[in-house]
Amino acid sequence: MRPVPAGYRLTVVPAERVDEFRDVDSIAFAMPPRDPANDAAVPFPIPADRTVGVEDGSGALVAAHGSYAFTLPTPGGSVPCAGLTWVGVRPDHRRRGLLSAMIGAHLDRSLARGEVVSALFAMEAGIYGRFGYGSAADNVGVTVPRGSALRDVPGAADLTVRFATLDADAHLDLVDRVHVAAGAGRPGWIARGSDARRRIAVADPPPWREGGEAARLLTVHDTAGEPRGYAILRRKAAWTDGNPAYTVQVREAVALDAAATHRLWSALLDLDLTVSVEARLLPVDDLLLHLLVEPRRAAAKVDDNIWLRLLDVPAALAGRRYAAPVDAVLDVTDALLPANAGRWRLVTGDAGPDGTYPATVQPAGDAAPDLTLDVRELGAAYLGGRTLTALAGAGLVTGRDAATLHRASTAFTSPLAPVCTWVF
Repeated sequence: MRPVPAGYRLTVVPAERVDEFRDVDSIAFAMPPRDPANDAAVPFPIPADRTVGVEDGSGALVAAHGSYAFTLPTPGGSVPCAGLTWVGVRPDHRRRGLLSAMIGAHLDRSLARGEVVSALFAMEAGIYGRFGYGSAADNVGVTVPRGSALRDVPGAADLTVRFATLDADAHLDLVDRVHVAAGAGRPGWIARGSDARRRIAVADPPPWREGGEAARLLTVHDTAGEPRGYAILRRKAAWTDGNPAYTVQVREAVALDAAATHRLWSALLDLDLTVSVEARLLPVDDLLLHLLVEPRRAAAKVDDNIWLRLLDVPAALAGRRYAAPVDAVLDVTDALLPANAGRWRLVTGDAGPDGTYPATVQPAGDAAPDLTLDVRELGAAYLGGRTLTALAGAGLVTGRDAATLHRASTAFTSPLAPVCTWVF
């Protein structure tokens, strides 16, 4: 790991210095002034032992980062994950190696806690590849015109909708329960877990509204009254030539199945005064995109979602299942974590009831490699959102031959596109 530059030191930031920690990120990310009155609705979410800063010679914090303890869903499994967040350096202390020092500390601390991967959302996509993070998932944003038709789904007409003003106390458990259930089996779908993050998911402080109404909660229920889906939304007033042209801004839309998805979006696409519904952070294979009669009208736009970094290669590879049998030697390079570098033999066992294959991973010594790749590309392919074949086509992965590459690429795929539906 790179040492901390002379004149600086790394420090765990205690609770009494959290305001200093927040000020660093406020300056680094050009955030508007913080109103302490909103702190109850939007509590500081990073655990006290996971807030790390860099002090200059005067003892002032000039850089900061934090992390969350997540369980990351993988294809057929899950692994302990460090969610890297709030990474910022003051403008007057940039270009001195502070970011490299913080990332090094983050990797070391995460490994010491037994976290075998690290994930993040990249504010600037060009930064984190050099630290071994690979772009592992995408999300899609849509702008759907009001009244867009959906294909029929059996059972959708039996479901009912309710419309309410979002209330953190009343709706926190419903939102969290449905969100967790909806993500079953989908790689990358991280549960919020902590009380602070669960509360932020249903928060609606006035600065977030940007001229729109108070947040609303639209829920879908079965005949027994059980929730099957929800959307957190806000309508924003606009008029064109004397006619209403409101937009519906969906913060999160989640449903358990096709019928609930149909009923949820039927309601969203039929709100009075509105002309369009905007949503983002949807999976690229979201059911809405299959149900729209005219999917081009959604004006779908794809963006990168989570970036992933393998911290313990053998543990991470054994912490997921595979779509096909594979027996391959991976020759991995890793400039920051030498323990990952070298050759690893990945061998699948017998298929389970779901048709996926568990695997064991052992050092391969001097065995001839079947695949040669950097830890960055291994992270990109890890959740099944990127194929090894495509990465090889870009010159980033080398396969011993076409057949070997095809088998390994097939094994790493996922039947559901990975995504995280909330930014951490």
